[in-house]
Amino acid sequence: MKEGAYHTPVLLKDCIEALHIRPEGTYVDATFGGGGHSREILEHISTGKLFGFDCDEDAVKNKPDDKRFILIPSNFRDMKDALLEQNVTEIDGLLADLGVSSHQFDSAERGFSTRFDSELDMRMNKEVEVTAQEIIETYSEEELRRIFWEYGELNNARQVVKKIAANRSSIRTVNDLKNTIASCAERGKENQFYAKVFQALRIEVNDELDALKDLLIQSSEVLKEGGRIAVICYHSLEDRIVKNFFRFGKFEGEAEKDIYGNVKAPFKAINKRPIVPGEEEIQQNSRARSAKLRVAEKQPLSTSPSGRR
Repeated sequence: MKEGAYHTPVLLKDCIEALHIRPEGTYVDATFGGGGHSREILEHISTGKLFGFDCDEDAVKNKPDDKRFILIPSNFRDMKDALLEQNVTEIDGLLADLGVSSHQFDSAERGFSTRFDSELDMRMNKEVEVTAQEIIETYSEEELRRIFWEYGELNNARQVVKKIAANRSSIRTVNDLKNTIASCAERGKENQFYAKVFQALRIEVNDELDALKDLLIQSSEVLKEGGRIAVICYHSLEDRIVKNFFRFGKFEGEAEKDIYGNVKAPFKAINKRPIVPGEEEIQQNSRARSAKLRVAEKQPLSTSPSGRR
């Protein structure tokens, strides 16, 4: 990744190919960030429109000067209503590159990275009131265990929470937190351990998983039949949500079927297995190493045996 880059777009070629972009189509980049994916989409449309979403005020500086592009400073969970305000009820494709941008990771004051000693912030939208530090300070031990178990997938969540609870008053910064829970990390795997802890806090601060579910539900409502959705995930929690919704139209539980045995899902998964970056891309951009791209197509409602999938 080039030094100073706001964010290097991950799986760029694969995303563009997956969307089957029509020159006159209407598209959404749900995670505008540095604008790398958006700029490439604009290269493939002529009379079409592209709407970018980003609730991080730092992303505005990357807005391309292009009349075909509209940047909406909002979380993607507000997509449907925001598009209606633009008199848009249907779109031809949607792209979402989930997770934290390189810029956010590299901005020490944002508190996303374990590399810098800064305040425990982790807010993608700076207007959100609750920070990671406030969660550490105010959440009950039971709530903290839930976060670290569910969102960080930490097997020793109880041990971590005991350390935090005993030292709440002295935890203000990234290093304060790391030093408090250092004894909980497996030797030689400290970085992976801290990454899981920070992931859990970040997901809670930004309500990331529920926001993703909102986006997927709304995408099934605004995408035209035959329209494509491409989602890049960076951890198993996101990937499981996307995979289940693409395959079954649900986030958990048994798939619903019609009287003909067809799964009642709005999408058809295009790739059974996720698309992952090649070695060359990972060497150029180490943050791509955990990326998984899933693609699905909006299906017509099947009402007869001839419509079986």
